[in-house]
Amino acid sequence: MKLLTRNTDYAVRALSYIAMENGRTITVAELSEELKISWSFLRKILQILSREGLVFSIKGKGGGFRLAQPANRIFLLDLIRIFQGLIRLNACIINNTACPNIRICILKKKIDIIEKSIISELHPVTLETLLNQQNELLHLQTI
Repeated sequence: MKLLTRNTDYAVRALSYIAMENGRTITVAELSEELKISWSFLRKILQILSREGLVFSIKGKGGGFRLAQPANRIFLLDLIRIFQGLIRLNACIINNTACPNIRICILKKKIDIIEKSIISELHPVTLETLLNQQNELLHLQTI
């Protein structure tokens, strides 16, 4: 089980790079080269982010992508929802129908508590939060 898929990870990495460029338009080619992500795969991710209103797509010469929202308004949970759907540790499905023990299952009750805890921890995490933590780590490495 993965909490974050490759799509979500790449979206965070691309958005972080764009955010660090302070409003400069970034091409897919630059992102692909800098982040070592396939151009076509990255393009699909950016199209989704554009459709969701998180980046602007500028067409033509000098085109590329810029953030459509400030970094403090781009939430990790939203990116997870966009690329993965809701956080679910257990679907409680057997042969495409709900498990008959769903109302009395002690494991489901515990998993529900864990899911709520994960969501609670992730809820305040924004792109800005991640960038600030990265800057702190880089600063500590230079000391």
